[in-house]
Amino acid sequence: MTSVIRQRLAAGQIVRTMHFTALTSPKLVEMVGVLGQFHAIWIDQEHCGISHADLERMLIACRAAGLDAFARVPLTDYGAIMRPMEAGCSGVMVAQVRTLEEVERAVSWAKYPPVGIRGVLGGNVEAGYGTVDLATHIAAANRDRWLAIQIETADIVPSIDRIAAMEGVDLLFVGPADLSVTLGVPDQFLHPKCIEVLERVSAASKKHGKAWGTLSRDAEHARRCRELGCQLFSIFGDLDCIAAGLRAIEERFAELMD
Repeated sequence: MTSVIRQRLAAGQIVRTMHFTALTSPKLVEMVGVLGQFHAIWIDQEHCGISHADLERMLIACRAAGLDAFARVPLTDYGAIMRPMEAGCSGVMVAQVRTLEEVERAVSWAKYPPVGIRGVLGGNVEAGYGTVDLATHIAAANRDRWLAIQIETADIVPSIDRIAAMEGVDLLFVGPADLSVTLGVPDQFLHPKCIEVLERVSAASKKHGKAWGTLSRDAEHARRCRELGCQLFSIFGDLDCIAAGLRAIEERFAELMD
């Protein structure tokens, strides 16, 4: 399975993504593919009760609409990391990481031996529903499936360079909201403390040949991150679509809103 995300990152290009947190409609996914200018979506299984069945339906819609996709997952268990890839996600992003040991555990669950301990099932979309031989599938998955580690806790900041250097970690992703909270400056995404972390992520990523991404809080935040070499931008969400649409309609029919 080809990953547009991985291809564009390797080519030094920007990746535009949209996040889904509450609405699991395959039709909305299809609309994003047809009407939007996104390369991928990501599906939040950390904060939201999106089931595996819902995830599979959304990924089918992604494939039909030509969108890449990944899931954000909590570091709770092996299945939380492995199953989204079996369902067709090109990668997974692990949230709320606080120690290097947790990063190592995530790598082991995401990768097949000899890198990790992931188990094999050939009867899924990732393995072509049994049409890809085992050796080819394992090599392709370890090469093409990717793992992102979120940098969003003060505890993990001192380990940024070691995370970027780690085999099996393909992408760093800064979570600006939680990062600002854990640094004691909530909602101040361009506070010097937050900028310092962005600069550390940028330097470590460049040093070790890894890409990095973020959830863009506004145009100024996105611009600053781009200046620091950020490539993957999460710039809009499903609920943002609803809110923005309602505001636009209210403005269009302002004379009826009194």
